[in-house]
Amino acid sequence: MSTTTVYLTRHGQTEWNVLHRMQGHMDSALTPLGVQQAEWLSRGMQDIELDAVYASPSPRAFRTAEIILGERNVPLRAAEEFKEICMGIWEGCESSELAVRYPEQHRYFWEDPEKFKVEGSETFAEVQSRALKKLEEILALHEGRSVLIVTHTVVIKLLMAYFEGRAQNKLWDLPFIYPTCLCRIDFTDGQPEILLHGDTSHYQESTTGMES
Repeated sequence: MSTTTVYLTRHGQTEWNVLHRMQGHMDSALTPLGVQQAEWLSRGMQDIELDAVYASPSPRAFRTAEIILGERNVPLRAAEEFKEICMGIWEGCESSELAVRYPEQHRYFWEDPEKFKVEGSETFAEVQSRALKKLEEILALHEGRSVLIVTHTVVIKLLMAYFEGRAQNKLWDLPFIYPTCLCRIDFTDGQPEILLHGDTSHYQESTTGMES
């Protein structure tokens, strides 16, 4: 019997998170709190042996992965498949602005993701497909080992929903995916078991009032 452990985490808080701007494939820098969140997770995982780390190539995620790794001699690989959902013409816009300009699509994004599609964007199904395909490759490559994936909210939500059997219209139900929160899935002979989902026990201050 072989068990492969996959840890999933989101990047630390960014400047655009604080401003409630949609990032997608665009990027903004980690805030000082975002750096601190990555450092907290680094300390929280210091006794966990990792075989490899995969990260979205978006600077906010890749930098988070570097901070989590610290001085560890563990391979860090960029994986395009773990980039955030591309939001096309929405990227860089404030959420409140989008709610006014695109009320139907804004509602779809948060309440019925299967119907979301704006100019230049991906669909949620496309993101889930690319992320799952890469995860399957990782599971085959690192069988019996432990791997960390540093990615984004939508990717984490879609992967966890797949293993939960969660319907798309329930995608945004709790748990909230805080910056650098930790999910853990153990795959034993191909069967997934969720052991952590949105865990913030490594935080050294309350999540209350923290921006997404």
